[in-house]
Amino acid sequence: MSAMADTAISANHAGQMDAIYRGQRHIYDLTRKYYLLGRDQLIRDLAPPPGAQVLEIGCGTGRNLIVAARRWPQATFYGLDISSEMLKSAQQAIARAGLSHRIHLAQGDAADFDGRALFGVNGFDRVFQSYTLSMIPDWQGAVREAARHLAPAGELHIVDFGQQEKLPRWFHHMLHAWLARFHVSPRAELDACLQSVASSAGMTAHLESLYRGYAWAARLKSLA
Repeated sequence: MSAMADTAISANHAGQMDAIYRGQRHIYDLTRKYYLLGRDQLIRDLAPPPGAQVLEIGCGTGRNLIVAARRWPQATFYGLDISSEMLKSAQQAIARAGLSHRIHLAQGDAADFDGRALFGVNGFDRVFQSYTLSMIPDWQGAVREAARHLAPAGELHIVDFGQQEKLPRWFHHMLHAWLARFHVSPRAELDACLQSVASSAGMTAHLESLYRGYAWAARLKSLA
């Protein structure tokens, strides 16, 4: 695919996300807390070392960054999102929380960004993606890009919708139909993608099912 085509796709996705969240961003956290399961467990599992640089890709309203910054006060946090509308809410929430000195935001494409240009950081000790891959057209590219930005011994943490493999079939169909209304597509090939990235980059990969398959939690760890 040409660079021009990639740019057009990125611009279209940014516009789509802004259109969806221009109004929803004001009620996003209130409505999502009941079904975006596993986010707080991901934050607890981050365990960044002292002085760590931590990046959230697809930071949305900043909710996760605020929770993580409070739990891990020894780390500096960064947030990337393609939606300028979501970043407005994130900036306001972070300022209200008094965390603007520890959380830094930038607009960018999860599948193609430059951490050094945006944040002045060459590699991140922790990167996390919470319910974002299911909304990113080039989600496999987003996994590769996140892994590429890991510092030596860094970790990529992911939580997203699973395949509801141990839940009733009717629930699976109902959930997927409802999510499709918001341009959300659970990624059945997530484990295969992680294993491929890990193999090519000299990393380890692990995926586990949460809540009978409602969600999947995954981790890539750099060995270098």
